[in-house]
Amino acid sequence: MYIQIIDVQMDDLMFIERFIRYLQFEKRFSPHTVTAYRQDLNQFNDFLSPDEIDILTISHQEVRSWMLALMEQGAESKTVNRKLSVLRSFYKFLQREDVISNNPMNQIKAPKIPKRLPVVMDEQKMDSLLDSIDVFEGNFAGARNRLILELLYGTGMRLSELVNLKDQDVNLYEQSIKVLGKRNKERIIPVGTPLIKLIKEYLTMKLSQNFDNKASSLIVTNEGNNAYPQFIYRIVTSSLSHISTQTKKSPHILRHSFATALLNRGADLNAIKELLGHSSLAATQVYTHNSVEKLKSIYKQAHPKA
Repeated sequence: MYIQIIDVQMDDLMFIERFIRYLQFEKRFSPHTVTAYRQDLNQFNDFLSPDEIDILTISHQEVRSWMLALMEQGAESKTVNRKLSVLRSFYKFLQREDVISNNPMNQIKAPKIPKRLPVVMDEQKMDSLLDSIDVFEGNFAGARNRLILELLYGTGMRLSELVNLKDQDVNLYEQSIKVLGKRNKERIIPVGTPLIKLIKEYLTMKLSQNFDNKASSLIVTNEGNNAYPQFIYRIVTSSLSHISTQTKKSPHILRHSFATALLNRGADLNAIKELLGHSSLAATQVYTHNSVEKLKSIYKQAHPKA
């Protein structure tokens, strides 16, 4: 059954942009998320274009055809699910705006995603890395690079949250950091005295660089400009390569490591949820699998009947 069009005065791209503005100004999604939504919708629209199929008049069959095409191209189930989630949001928006009467996504079942345990860094190796004078030199760049890893590993904040962190977000007296998370949701993360000391030392060194207040961000480049995601990513990847040969060395692995370390030491799951800024406990529960696997490993090594 095809969607009944109520308003056909705007073309497909205009409706996509209308949805994008809704995400930007009403849902207040991050620029990164908005860009991803736009790319996925444009990709779907391009898939329909050769057959001259209107994105507003599709049935569930076109969506399934796109799913199959993505899988044939090697897309993982997680990627396909993300793109389907974008389509669901888009068509719900159109339905709510009375642009369409029937939602083609109602008959779409997402492919199953194989469960994968979060990749984490070994705690002893991380301690060795953060204390290394060979990796982090005694200059401004070295102090900044070390602080980047200490902040990600010591607070569990996201890459985007670190990039947007300002000097004034750090409360040196109360030993806490104010983080602006997804959908502009603020949270306060407590930090220990060693990390506060590192931040103080870094701020002193940053001031001595005489950057003329070029940047508003806590983390800046060697030239004093605001740090950006790829800049942070390169520093983390390069630093972690000193202690790990695993393929994944992203900033998000330090977030996983932070949560797993807390859980292994008996932290309450709800407390970890708040520290990570998760909206649902289900997102935090994935870390319990790592702890269970660790217990299994200890049992096999230590118990005579294992």
